[in-house]
Amino acid sequence: MAAEVGSVIEGKVSGITNFGVFVDIGDGLTGMVHISEVAKTYVKDIKEYVRMGQEVKVKVITVSPEGKISLSMKQAEAPASKEERRQPCHKEQHCFGGGTDSFEFKPRQHENLSFEDMMNNFKKSSDEKMSDLKKVIDAQKGRPRRPKQQ
Repeated sequence: MAAEVGSVIEGKVSGITNFGVFVDIGDGLTGMVHISEVAKTYVKDIKEYVRMGQEVKVKVITVSPEGKISLSMKQAEAPASKEERRQPCHKEQHCFGGGTDSFEFKPRQHENLSFEDMMNNFKKSSDEKMSDLKKVIDAQKGRPRRPKQQ
């Protein structure tokens, strides 16, 4: 089976490095999954996500004229449904930022405020934040500075 760009295929992890994973995709072909294409979250230690000999599903991203095959594990995953994205993140799922891979804006529907009321609320909130910030800055100015260590 020739590796065609865009195709999703099964392969076996044949090598693990700090920068990516090598995957045997059959017919004597091996492709590489860069560390940024392993998961939809930040990957610090690649060995937390794959192990030698593991069967993985990969998507062919590019095939260079020299025959180098770039693969992606995260693009081979089916997109999560809205219901799955709302589920809380558990530690073993390697989630980041609350368990969703995107932010979904939901306006407040229970408030039917006029533009002037919204602006007044914003100004009040902004004034409170600026007041808190000023207190912190003033408190820091009163503290003696530490000498620089050399």
